[in-house]
Amino acid sequence: MVRRSAEIGNEGIALTDHADFSNYKFIIGSLLSEKREMEDDWEIEVLVGVEITHVPPRKIDKLVRMAKAEGAEIILVHGETIVEPVLKGTNRVSVMNEDVDILAHPGLIEAEEVCLARDNGVALEISSRRGHSLTNGHVASLAMKYGADLVIDTDTHSPEDLIDDEMARKVLLGCGLDIGDANDVLNYAKKNFGR
Repeated sequence: MVRRSAEIGNEGIALTDHADFSNYKFIIGSLLSEKREMEDDWEIEVLVGVEITHVPPRKIDKLVRMAKAEGAEIILVHGETIVEPVLKGTNRVSVMNEDVDILAHPGLIEAEEVCLARDNGVALEISSRRGHSLTNGHVASLAMKYGADLVIDTDTHSPEDLIDDEMARKVLLGCGLDIGDANDVLNYAKKNFGR
């Protein structure tokens, strides 16, 4: 994924495999041990983290703390997408935690949760992934209305899921952003997670 991402012109990639209590140490540890090699070999910035996935809401804060302690550089939480049976309350707990960087595919997130995301510095994902992208317009509309940060993400599971800036811009325009706001979203990750 790192090599292919560099090949299409991306300057950085966040590796955030699906994590729960059974595998977060393995994910973070194995990626951190190879991070410098990947960056040197492919001349791309690599962020190591996790996407906390299908964890009961009452346990999300605990896993966020544990992942941070293991060295996670970026933490996503798998939000209440409309295409998977994510437990209600996942979005709310995630946007209340200042150590969560991104609420991925938040589905039909509520206005109050968008305001909590804004207040706690949790970015909301606009996804290029089929299925998760069905609510991009809703997420973008509320984020723009209430001033929450947005980030474009691929939720890459295989090389075909990777996109370049041109396609990312199209996804952002497709969910209702104007060109200026789309460019701001494209620059969000570099500004907040880049070197």
